[in-house]
Amino acid sequence: MILLEGLYLFNVALLAAYGLNCLLHTWLYWRLARRPVPPAGETAGPAEAPMVTVQLPVYNERYVVGRLIKAAVRLEWPAERLHIQVLDDSTDETGRLVAAGLARHAGQSIRLEHVRRPERQGFKAGALQQGLKTAGGEFIAIFDADFIPPPDFLQKTIPCFDPARGGADVGCVQVRWGHLNAASSALTQAQALGIDGHFMVEQAARAAAGAFMNFNGTAGVWRRACLEAAGGWQGDTLTEDLDLSYRAQLAGWRIVYQPEVVVPAELPVQVDGFKRQQFRWAKGSIQTAMKLTGRLWRARQPWWRKVLGTLHLTNYVIHPLMVLNLLLTLPLSWSNSPLLRLAPFFMLSAAGPPVMYWAAMRAQKWPRQVCLGRLLVLVMIGTGLSLNNSRAVLEAVLGIPSAFKRTPKFAVAGREPVWQASAYALPRDPTAWLELALALYAWGLLAWSSSRGIWWLFFWLLLYAGGYTYIAGLAFWQSWQTGK
Repeated sequence: MILLEGLYLFNVALLAAYGLNCLLHTWLYWRLARRPVPPAGETAGPAEAPMVTVQLPVYNERYVVGRLIKAAVRLEWPAERLHIQVLDDSTDETGRLVAAGLARHAGQSIRLEHVRRPERQGFKAGALQQGLKTAGGEFIAIFDADFIPPPDFLQKTIPCFDPARGGADVGCVQVRWGHLNAASSALTQAQALGIDGHFMVEQAARAAAGAFMNFNGTAGVWRRACLEAAGGWQGDTLTEDLDLSYRAQLAGWRIVYQPEVVVPAELPVQVDGFKRQQFRWAKGSIQTAMKLTGRLWRARQPWWRKVLGTLHLTNYVIHPLMVLNLLLTLPLSWSNSPLLRLAPFFMLSAAGPPVMYWAAMRAQKWPRQVCLGRLLVLVMIGTGLSLNNSRAVLEAVLGIPSAFKRTPKFAVAGREPVWQASAYALPRDPTAWLELALALYAWGLLAWSSSRGIWWLFFWLLLYAGGYTYIAGLAFWQSWQTGK
């Protein structure tokens, strides 16, 4: 029992550290970042506009690739200074749709390029690196298939690289993600809130404090010289964006964040698609942490940047810690361990993420009753995802390879298609059965601990029980809808 108590104490301490890190970022946001950001302005004129290559990496995106190409062609930039690449690794009819979409705009002065590879080597990172071989731009803008950049995107981001504006060492500009279909369901509303917390509070706080930033894989612009100096795109992790971001900053480049520029995107409507996305982000983040944490601590950087950078890279460790916390609760409750009385104190630090999301909602002036409802759903979903993401973290630590699995997009912001009938709809993830088992375990533990008067575990166990029930129940319901 002493061993289990020691493990529990270590587990709770680590969870508290990550919770306090969220509180720190929220405080930094309120202290440093919560002020109006002046518009970047426009370039001085077409004669001074640099050459820009817009890269559009796609893989089986037949529902959204048309609107993506249309949005890229509408970018307000001198046509002769604009190069659009569709990096197409598709194995379905998407390739034909790309060719047709580019043909419709062939009469313009914009250079349009359809890049196909015989093999999907290196996945997205490989496609981006392949595109650089023929890219003519001094700057490289990147948009995933589910994003729709506004026409003035380049006019507002490219000036950040101007040496006259202090941008000589700027290697990348990242903007804020918006949402095309946040109102589709409780799941998409919660996702939108989670993304808002990251972009409106966390990223803004990092930028204001001068901490390590990350390019989020899309809706941003890279300086080509920075890409090459940092070693280019590398496919040895599932988060090639996070990997390159840290390599670039360790090489002396800066990443600028522009929260006033918003690029809307489609949120996953199927819970198994959302879980696939989170699995990829979790596994890739830990892979990147294992690859670069040593280099980070050997770098000539202030200690506080190293600490914040390490917490950033390893943030998904909280998920296996959460699962372990739940599993240890039963033996410690059975033995009446006094350490369980630490639970209320842990709950104080666990308030870090909800406080951060609350700040994001209040910054958008949402009504308080709406804030409370969406926050509750987000907290439950975050808890329910802990098993899925724990598997991702474990695979990363054990070095188990896996493919870059795309998150299906269905153009749900438009009229068609009905996603449940789409060929892109995913079969139910087998982890749903384990999530259901954990839900039953948590409900049983909740009833048992309540009967014994262990009242301080009630709310914590209720979050576990509700979270796993929601994630597993939604997976079974949606798989019944799709017939998969």
